[in-house]
Amino acid sequence: MGRLIGLLILIIDVLVVIDILKGNKDSEKKMLWISAVVFLPVLGPILYYFIGRK
Repeated sequence: MGRLIGLLILIIDVLVVIDILKGNKDSEKKMLWISAVVFLPVLGPILYYFIGRK
């Protein structure tokens, strides 16, 4: 069960990073959000979708 949850978190993180890279933000903001997603794998995507996206 733990592997499945880890795989799901990895897939969500990759999708969020792709969404960040496709966005029209400047490079600094993109790198900050990608760092947040990488270092906070569960909280990073949640923060991005509530705070980072418009």
